Amino acid sequence: MGKNIGNAIGKVYGPIKTSTPRAMRFHLTLLSLLGLILPLISATALTYKLQPNERACFFSQVTQKGSKLAFYFAVQSGGSFDVDYSVVGPEEKVILEGSKERQGDFVFTAKEQGEYRFCFNNEMSTFAEKMVDFEIAVENESRDAQLPSKQGTSPEQTSALEESIMKVSRDLSTINRNQKYFRTRENRNFSTVKSTENRIFNFSVVESGLMVCMAGLQVFIVRFFFQGARKGE
Repeated sequence: MGKNIGNAIGKVYGPIKTSTPRAMRFHLTLLSLLGLILPLISATALTYKLQPNERACFFSQVTQKGSKLAFYFAVQSGGSFDVDYSVVGPEEKVILEGSKERQGDFVFTAKEQGEYRFCFNNEMSTFAEKMVDFEIAVENESRDAQLPSKQGTSPEQTSALEESIMKVSRDLSTINRNQKYFRTRENRNFSTVKSTENRIFNFSVVESGLMVCMAGLQVFIVRFFFQGARKGE
């Protein structure tokens, strides 16, 4: 009975493979590397609706000097797709500043510990609200942590595995940036198409109204002529 059940399970799910000690060591090494690398990076990605005449600020805490700060933003919709921005350090020192920018992608080194302020300003707009996508990432470049040594794993293998993980991380970052770029273009093109569609509709309504007015005016003129001819008789 048990043998028949086992054969049935094997037919449905296929043979069950067990991990070899070498594969288990590889998985443990990979997990250890991910555990060491991931805590070094903290990122925040948000979408914020900026109201007319509004100034919104967001804050990021840096605990180590020399940390890398990455700041990305893109205006997805609203107005002329532009916004004023500024980045201010802990001592109220302006690090980055710009006006009427559609998007930006910056990386700079934090020279001081403390709170960094990232602000968007829409005071230039009286009626238009704007949708802004932005991301703030803090990366601590400390690479002093070492993987726990395991039997059968050489330092060369660990270094190669670490470089492979860093390469995958860079490739994923590139893919992420490309996705954001195409998303921004898609939103802007959609907004342009929607605006063009509204203009065509409004023009069609005005054109139809003018045609009705002209038809009514022609009928009125023809009736006026006929009425004048009857009075002349």
